[in-house]
Amino acid sequence: MKRNKITLAGVGLLSASALVLVGCAGSNNGAGDDGEGAGGDATAIITVNGSEPQNPLIPTNTNEVGGGKILDAMFAGLIGYAADGSVFNDVAEEITVDDPQNLTVKIREGLTFTDGEEVTADNFIKAWNYGALASNEQLSSYFFEDIEGFSYDADSELTGLEQVDDYTFTIALNKPASDFAQRLGYSAYYPLPDAAFDDIESFGENPIGNGPYMLEGEGAWQHDVGINLVSNPDYDGPRTPANGGLDIKFYASQDSAYADLLAGELDVLDAIPDSAFETFESDLGDRAVNQPAAIFQSFTIPERLEHFGGEEGVLRRQAISMSINRQEITDVIFQGTRTPASDFTSPVIDGWSDSLMGAEVLAYDPEKAKELWAEADAISPWSGEFQIAYNADGGHQAWVDATANSIKNTLGIEASGAPYPTFAELRGEVTERTIQTAFRTGWQADYPGLYNFLGPLYATNAGSNDGDYSNPEFDKLLSEGISATDAEEANGLFQKAQEVLLQDLPATPLWYSNVVGGYGETVDNVEFGWNSVPLYEQITKVS
Repeated sequence: MKRNKITLAGVGLLSASALVLVGCAGSNNGAGDDGEGAGGDATAIITVNGSEPQNPLIPTNTNEVGGGKILDAMFAGLIGYAADGSVFNDVAEEITVDDPQNLTVKIREGLTFTDGEEVTADNFIKAWNYGALASNEQLSSYFFEDIEGFSYDADSELTGLEQVDDYTFTIALNKPASDFAQRLGYSAYYPLPDAAFDDIESFGENPIGNGPYMLEGEGAWQHDVGINLVSNPDYDGPRTPANGGLDIKFYASQDSAYADLLAGELDVLDAIPDSAFETFESDLGDRAVNQPAAIFQSFTIPERLEHFGGEEGVLRRQAISMSINRQEITDVIFQGTRTPASDFTSPVIDGWSDSLMGAEVLAYDPEKAKELWAEADAISPWSGEFQIAYNADGGHQAWVDATANSIKNTLGIEASGAPYPTFAELRGEVTERTIQTAFRTGWQADYPGLYNFLGPLYATNAGSNDGDYSNPEFDKLLSEGISATDAEEANGLFQKAQEVLLQDLPATPLWYSNVVGGYGETVDNVEFGWNSVPLYEQITKVS
């Protein structure tokens, strides 16, 4: 089979003969040849904000931002993503897409985990098989469903993974997935050392990675307090740190984190509290950050809840959506740091559209909302109170209260927020399907593609499908879109799939989030990426 090799320089879909080979492995994004940024101290520790991970730090069982931020610092994948979302090689020397269902991966020789074990093809194959195995119940198992041999129902081997030699393996997919190579920078695809499989739970408390940073030592992760990382001297890749490490502090509130930033106790903050939206730009000056990011915010009403199943549920979800004055909330609460949503993805992603059929369900229309609610009452009269659960440690109370009040005032029902103390507690009930209310949801993209906002959240049995939504028409359009090798054709199919979502509303789109953050006077070279996360390895302390 002829295998053409073409440089991938953007973030669009891969053609059937594309080669991921962007940048130069071993280069240093933003740092000087000696490992220091301009005038920076390569030994300095950078303090940043974070949140307590929901689970032990196992790549295939982490699908939330707090844990993902840490894993991305500690591990290196086959590829990585630059600030603009473009792809560069990290562990991979080259990834050849032989056709939409077959890829060949060659990794660089001589790379190691922090325990000294060499990174080989087998480390990827074993890690992916562990993540895919049904009995392991990994939250990110969905990311392996396109590989031959995957099963949701029974334990099975990923037969589509075949080791050619110590540094080469092939990937055979069970159906075309034209963006599969582009996905391979996501944490679910990280390699694991052999030590991980001796005791995977213990490993999750003290992970051994192959990335730019590693745990400072025993006790580096203090639960509900923070985690201390130091630069990995053996990392050889494009993200070599220009600093000595990261102290990631877990905050109970964004207000506390912002107070620490202003007081010089925190170097970088990636989430300004809504209480400071009106003042943070004047407080921080040119150290304030307010830029578009691949973040979508919503709330989910599971069909299993009373009054939200079948036709009645569709009518009620549409009525609730049209009773929310998104423009007023984004203007008053968010002070221009959010934009009302017109779809389920993000304007920074190629293929985004603000003119989908059915998008009027996201417009504020009190009269239509009341009409739809009355139609639902004719099926089964409403009873009870409508609530939206949220984590109180994430700065969500103001918008949840405003949203609930908008619903209450429009529909004439009782509506309120339901706070949970921490993100981990909220996610625990959502994951276990014990939560009895609507709940805050959203998506920070894993890789820059429309499919990533749709497949993981709304496809039948998808790992982040928290509302257990299932619609064969949506699944069919999604499958056709991911099989198309032409970007325009694929994006058109994804847009049609979203029109199904706009009818069913498995989640209620609210707004697109900017990354709204800032940094202190003692750091430099601070850049926030396409997915809102700072590029920590570039940050330097001012001398």
